[in-house]
Amino acid sequence: MPDKKRPYRIIISGGGTGGHIYPAVAIANQLKALSPDTEILFVGAKGRMEMTRVPEAGYKIVGLWISGLQRRLTIDNLSFPLKVLSSVRASHKIIKEFKPDAVVGVGGYASGPLLYAATARKIPSLIQEQNSYAGITNKLLAKRVSKVCVAYPNMEAFFPPEKLVLTGNPVRNDIMDSQARRQEALVHFNLSAERKIILVIGGSLGARTINQSMAAGLSQIATAGYQLIWQTGKVYYPEAQEAVKQYAEQGIRAYDFIKRMDLAYAAADVVISRAGALSISELCLAAKPAILVPSPNVAEDHQTKNAMALVQQQAAKLVRDADARAEVVQAALQLAADEQEQLRLAQQIKKLARPNAAADIVNELIRLIK
Repeated sequence: MPDKKRPYRIIISGGGTGGHIYPAVAIANQLKALSPDTEILFVGAKGRMEMTRVPEAGYKIVGLWISGLQRRLTIDNLSFPLKVLSSVRASHKIIKEFKPDAVVGVGGYASGPLLYAATARKIPSLIQEQNSYAGITNKLLAKRVSKVCVAYPNMEAFFPPEKLVLTGNPVRNDIMDSQARRQEALVHFNLSAERKIILVIGGSLGARTINQSMAAGLSQIATAGYQLIWQTGKVYYPEAQEAVKQYAEQGIRAYDFIKRMDLAYAAADVVISRAGALSISELCLAAKPAILVPSPNVAEDHQTKNAMALVQQQAAKLVRDADARAEVVQAALQLAADEQEQLRLAQQIKKLARPNAAADIVNELIRLIK
């Protein structure tokens, strides 16, 4: 960053899921790497996971009283207009007190009121859209902000073309060189170097179909001699924890949440994953052979679109959610047994990585400030 009289002050807003939070933290980390005295404030939604994940990453966060609209009539929907007004008012107060040089929105409930207030005050603003199908908050904000950083080409259907910058999704730097820490990863998860390891990640909140498929296939995995790192999400964890007890000696492990994803990728020979934008960006950077099971419960089926972008490049395998219970464990066992196919997939997926995404977004942000 160029010298200036005082450090930059940046607000980063949004959250709701890991897919929004981790790119936000990656942007913050890049800002700090360029200029350690940069002052960063996060703004999230009260009661959402960013209120714990962001402080764990070492950053201050304040919460807005905001939530999304439900698709059915609920008490929450009736209070939605009041929440929006309250959050916009609170956002103006936050901006007035913090005096940011620029604001970044990463999608999610909190980014709407915060960026609305910031753009009303003519503060330089940027949104980062992670998916191949744009979220409603970002679509609404696009006309107001200065730049829109996207992870996929052909996003002109959602955003003004003159504002688009193709950057990719920012992910945690530690994932890029995770393979160098394989031995550390084996110790961390208490696993053997002698047997292949399957990593299962259903996203930060878990994935019911994947979890049910894994629970049904534990004996097959153990019999085949493979080890398992299984992230279940909080809801399914008690059941999964009970299910894996009898396979502890075979290296079958369940976790509600994995903080050290760099080590999880380092340990893994094969990955089963949802096809959220962040998961795909991480898999590309980690260069891991993957079986993608897109969630059917997302807007415009965008996870299937994300997955097909890889499948068409022969960079991943696809198992549809409806077929997962019958097929996903078998697909993982076949892939774990085929080292040539693992190598081919790893080489193809690595070609799609965008390792400089965070730096490119921060560079855009600094141009706006200047």
